[in-house]
Amino acid sequence: MYVLGVWDQHDAGAALIDDKKVVFAANEERFTKRKLEMKFPVHSIHAALNFAGLKPGDIEHIAVSTTELTKTLERLMPYSREYYYNFRRRKIPKPMFENFRHNLKYSMTGVGILPGTTALSKYLLARELRHMGFRKFKLHVVEHHVAHAASAAFTSGLRKSLVITLDGLGDGLSGSISVFENGNLERRLRIPARDSLGIFFEQVTNIVGMRELEDEGKVMAMADYSYPFDIEENRMKDFFKIEGTNIMAKYSPVKQFSVLQKIAWSLPREQFAYMAQQLLEAAMLKFVGNAISRYNIGDVVMAGGTFSNVKANMMLRGIDALKHWYIFPHMGDGGIALGSAMYVGHMLAGTTSYSFSPYLGNMYTDEETARVLKGERQFAVQEEGQTEQASHAAELIDKGNYVFWFHDRMEYGPRALGNRSILAPTGSDEVKDKLNMYVKKREWFQPFAPSILEEDAARVLEYDGKGADKFMTMAYMVKKDMQGLTKAVMHIDGSARPQMVGEENPLYYRLLKGVKNRSGVGMVLNTSFNIHGMPIVLSPYDAAETMKKTRTKYMFINGFFVTNKAGV
Repeated sequence: MYVLGVWDQHDAGAALIDDKKVVFAANEERFTKRKLEMKFPVHSIHAALNFAGLKPGDIEHIAVSTTELTKTLERLMPYSREYYYNFRRRKIPKPMFENFRHNLKYSMTGVGILPGTTALSKYLLARELRHMGFRKFKLHVVEHHVAHAASAAFTSGLRKSLVITLDGLGDGLSGSISVFENGNLERRLRIPARDSLGIFFEQVTNIVGMRELEDEGKVMAMADYSYPFDIEENRMKDFFKIEGTNIMAKYSPVKQFSVLQKIAWSLPREQFAYMAQQLLEAAMLKFVGNAISRYNIGDVVMAGGTFSNVKANMMLRGIDALKHWYIFPHMGDGGIALGSAMYVGHMLAGTTSYSFSPYLGNMYTDEETARVLKGERQFAVQEEGQTEQASHAAELIDKGNYVFWFHDRMEYGPRALGNRSILAPTGSDEVKDKLNMYVKKREWFQPFAPSILEEDAARVLEYDGKGADKFMTMAYMVKKDMQGLTKAVMHIDGSARPQMVGEENPLYYRLLKGVKNRSGVGMVLNTSFNIHGMPIVLSPYDAAETMKKTRTKYMFINGFFVTNKAGV
């Protein structure tokens, strides 16, 4: 029984499941080349069906999510969604009455589901699906935070867990607590949209001049460049009160935005960001700690965009009562399609555990790759077997080069995890600067991240064994004696956001083993295969174009080693 999950809002995408298996999942941005695309995911749906060899008529069950007032109005008036996309991404001139527009948005998004909005959303979504050729299907609506909770609970591998969701807002809520036990996912607590930690951090991102719903990670990174101070000196310290498992905001989102603007007026950006990060960490730490104590469950799984903050997640890992943790790797709204599909699979067939891997997107054959490379005169191309490629790439990295690495199926989620990656040595400031200058063009305060052999994690990091982080969802402190080797992937505070690699990705594992044989530690700098501001590359064509634009010298792509004659 196939279930197709569809998400048609911020970071739109589609996912296809069959029984206990996730067949395919991808986000629309990879196809349209518009980061965090908001349009109806036509390309993602087609890609899912094509991968499985299906036609629209083969799908009987389709899962959708989030039928609150604002999302319903955007479906009714798609031009408003397009306007907001261009406004949020700073693709249009700053409009008049920006604050009024901002306040109107937050006044409306907190409204939630109203009588008639679910029926209207279902009608509008079904109409889009029929335009694509879907006919005899049942449309299932999954509430926003139920979808987040299902994505974490059903992919964690834990039989019993405390399931916590936190994000900006969705369907009138900004978070939830559920208990997953004996095959049941039962909600125990709702957090209203008014009390949103996610909206708070989103507003901070806007005020420091960055793009909300996109650059929150930059605010987190910038915070470490402030001088530290105690939370009692924090002018935001009373914005949220945590009493037991209740989160209570002092201000409405509209009033909160106004107060934040006044605080920011007299502060450096770094200090303002530090205050926001400090408050977020303190609030999340107390809330999650209280939830563990209340429900007496030490295995905690998490989803929702607020859990993309790896520094706050690091604080959570230090809770003594926390035994094991898991954060769904596509924790933001881009993971809603898969969460919705899995929840419907649970409702129809009782499935509560899905075989999950992050490598769920498109793949391309050596023949398809060869056709693309054949037409590029500035490329020298030679065939290489996988064992040879892993060894060759490790050798080039050990000699101080960065390389493009493109193999097998595309990753699902915001992180490159060894299939669409740019790889480099971890101890070279020179290579890091070269990557930033020619390829990534990122803000100077944003750190890169390492991929580390799981067997070497405890050697490099202050690693407590509470859960191997396969998906770059949490920060760890780097051990003092390893900071020289990790200076290209370590933040100013001595932390790093690792991917711990085992044999779940054999080719990448082999490459890291090759690095270890040469340097003594199986570790590389791993950043996403894209130019800053663009989605991660989808196809061999995208890879070749990126290689030309960035003047990158070396690329390993499927069965080929490519040298750019114009590379630097």
